[in-house]
Amino acid sequence: MKLDPSAQARTDRAESLNDAKVRYARSVTNDIRSRAESTGAEAAKSADAVDREARFPTEAFLSARTQRLLGIMVPPTLGGEGARLSDVVDVCYILAQSCASTAMIFAMHQIMVAILVRHAKNSAWHNRLLRRLSNEQLLLASSTTEGMGGGDLRKSVCAVEQNDSRIALIKSATVMSYGEQADAILTTARRSADAASSDQVLVGFLKGDYQLAPIMNWDTLGMRGTCSSGFSLRCNGQIDQVLPVPYEKIQSHTMMPVAHLTWSAVWAGIAAAAVERARRSVRAAARNAKGPVPGATSLTRATMSLRALIGTLTSALSRFEEIGAQEHELDSLDFQTTMNLLKVNASEMATSTVMSAMQACGLSGYRNDGEFSVSRHLRDVLSSSIMINNERILANVATASLLIEVPHSLRD
Repeated sequence: MKLDPSAQARTDRAESLNDAKVRYARSVTNDIRSRAESTGAEAAKSADAVDREARFPTEAFLSARTQRLLGIMVPPTLGGEGARLSDVVDVCYILAQSCASTAMIFAMHQIMVAILVRHAKNSAWHNRLLRRLSNEQLLLASSTTEGMGGGDLRKSVCAVEQNDSRIALIKSATVMSYGEQADAILTTARRSADAASSDQVLVGFLKGDYQLAPIMNWDTLGMRGTCSSGFSLRCNGQIDQVLPVPYEKIQSHTMMPVAHLTWSAVWAGIAAAAVERARRSVRAAARNAKGPVPGATSLTRATMSLRALIGTLTSALSRFEEIGAQEHELDSLDFQTTMNLLKVNASEMATSTVMSAMQACGLSGYRNDGEFSVSRHLRDVLSSSIMINNERILANVATASLLIEVPHSLRD
């Protein structure tokens, strides 16, 4: 059946518009990737010093600001580029190959940006924050860990105290990554003094709205440059700084899946850097080997493990982007379980990959110095299983898994 000329013309215009959108998206992605590679090259220069001194990667974030990477997800109407989450995940992967701390800070920042973009569309205060973020390349931090309760993000001790249009809160933030270097902080709290611990809101505060008093330092095995010290956090602001959406929805629809996707990209990037060092080490050994090449089998194992990790990550990312804002899909047990297990599986696969890379390098990989050292990579990737502890996630998933039906065929 042939379309009439006018209908055919409308179809042609729609296809042309769709093609233009695809070409634009690809050009944005390629441009962002090129800028990320420039920042990654800058981050690599100071990565060892950042790790050794447990200091903030100042040079890398000067470059990130110069390359305008911090606001890529902000909508064009607010001065950003409207980049997709897949672009952000790609940047995390690229940066992590140079400096894991830089990549993790970037990931944590973008989780907060994603929350504002998805859940504060109708909030004038938060839209102004996004516009400033894009224009000034502000760095956002988060404060969700409180007291000794650690990783239970769905409970808060502190509460928002309201007096007319003014609000205040005091929080024992025992772990707050790059808190002193951030330009703004988003923090969880109980909705009010008489609210249940799980009745939470997320509140944004600019640097002038809060004071930090150190209570715990940050001297760790790896991820030393994230500067995740503990602080007493005292905040004052306006009631419109509270996000209009309950934190329960923010956490399940955006914070958890975006965190697990971006973190997994960071760990994959660490693993990729270790595998590349192992590849160069084995190639160097092969030039002098008269028999079996030392490390070749471990390199094969590391390479295949990295490919499996990337496949797991890209599959989960595709699913999240396909779902978009479909709340019934985001709330489904199947999706929530998949995203939680992504974090567990990615952390385990990344650690296994780096270990295999170290085996491939042998003693030169075990050393703290030398071009084939993967010491820093191993120390950094070991943090992956305890950033929201895998055991806690698996315990929470265990109950939900009882309600998920087993597929009856491979096509279900």
